[in-house]
Amino acid sequence: MQETHDLNLIDKQEAIEVVMERIQHRKLTKKKIIQRFFLITIGASLMGVGLEIFLVPNNVIDGGITGISIMLSYVTSWKLGLFLFLLNIPFFFLGYKQIGKTFAISTLYGIIVLSIATTVLHPVPAFTQDILLASVFGGIILGIGVGMVIRYGGSLDGTEILAILFNNKLPFSVGEIIMFFNLFILGSAGFVFSWDRAMYSLIAYFVAYKTIDITITGLDESKSVWIISDKAMEIGDAIMNRLGRGVTFLNGEGAYSGDQKKVIFCVINRLEEAKLKDIVTDNDENAFLAVADIAEVRGGRFKKKEIH
Repeated sequence: MQETHDLNLIDKQEAIEVVMERIQHRKLTKKKIIQRFFLITIGASLMGVGLEIFLVPNNVIDGGITGISIMLSYVTSWKLGLFLFLLNIPFFFLGYKQIGKTFAISTLYGIIVLSIATTVLHPVPAFTQDILLASVFGGIILGIGVGMVIRYGGSLDGTEILAILFNNKLPFSVGEIIMFFNLFILGSAGFVFSWDRAMYSLIAYFVAYKTIDITITGLDESKSVWIISDKAMEIGDAIMNRLGRGVTFLNGEGAYSGDQKKVIFCVINRLEEAKLKDIVTDNDENAFLAVADIAEVRGGRFKKKEIH
């Protein structure tokens, strides 16, 4: 369970690395560059809406540098956009050195748009005074915005870059370091605001995190499936006929029993997972089934929308 939780925590960073790898191996056309910065503008603006229209007026914070900026803005009465810009600037230079020029420029642009958006939206009254509604819907809107920026090659918070640097010097994973940072920051909200606001902040952070995950991967997130069964042929045919997915048969041998078995490998999306489990159960209740998330799928007959 701990390993799975840790892997989930670093999904966002893995997505950044995948996007960066694609950027490095593909020269962007002028149209793609315009599209990229347009969508980063939309994403950063949405984050500004989530902060200034929902979270900040209700004293609810997000994790990372954004959470620190909200608390500093509250304590000093200075503009939130100023702290978002100043505190993230050092990570722009770190990102330039660690990940590359394209990422750094996209990040700097996103941070500038976010700072302007929060400043412009600050006088706008809160959409709701209900703290729970503000936490949930603010987290959703913020998550969509952050996810869009990450999906198209940038970042709006320097925590991930900082975690990568510490990861090289500490015996902890990137996910564990990010989790520690955010627990510390969200816990600090209890001292700055109140403990009920800190708990609402945890709700907003969780909602935002899950929304970021969905925005980055989409509802068609790919999963790899391994099936070992005495009825491999029947299961394989059912997957091809009922799901329309191609399968690959591999020859396997049990280490203990020495029995020869067929191993089925296929790739599906998350919406097809439940139906595939039904197919396996209908044909062989004792079949071995393993399902895992995939960061990227290329080639073959598998069709999946790419990140541009």
